[in-house]
Amino acid sequence: MQTSDSAREGWPALMEQAQAGDQLAYTRLLKALVPVIRSQTRKQIADDGLVEDVIQDVLLTVHRVRHTYDPAYPFLPWLMAIISARAIDALRRRGRHQQWEVNNAIVPEAASAPDAPQQDSQEELAGYLRQLPSRQREIVEHVHLREMSLTEAAAHNNLSVAAVKSLLHRALTNLRRFGANHDRS
Repeated sequence: MQTSDSAREGWPALMEQAQAGDQLAYTRLLKALVPVIRSQTRKQIADDGLVEDVIQDVLLTVHRVRHTYDPAYPFLPWLMAIISARAIDALRRRGRHQQWEVNNAIVPEAASAPDAPQQDSQEELAGYLRQLPSRQREIVEHVHLREMSLTEAAAHNNLSVAAVKSLLHRALTNLRRFGANHDRS
């Protein structure tokens, strides 16, 4: 279902009415947005279930941040920024939590048996983390081990997202250096 340009031109007015408390205008706007959100999300995500989740997330985000839209500016770029951000967030979440099935028949015995090498690598990682300055170590632990988002890690550490990114970059650079130095010994 393609949305006509004339219908899209009415979206800023509908949003302005919605911001003023007109529920009917708000309902009409949200119903008109769903096909556009679905179409744009499908360009980034192939999984139909995830697409539907993103649509709901976008609608909730539009509801939550509707006060930030300025009717003096085009509506579609504002909406597209929200769609893009929610789709990326969904892909990141799926990537973090995706389970990989492994056929036990093809897994070598050594890989399936819990033994010392896995314990050694965990101790080695812990050793590398101990070498990092405390703030870098905390950021790595929060973002990569506890799977916090950058925003959550920033709030938890009372930092800006940019500061978290910077600390994370420095920490990962240091960890690569520690690993390279270890490989030479």
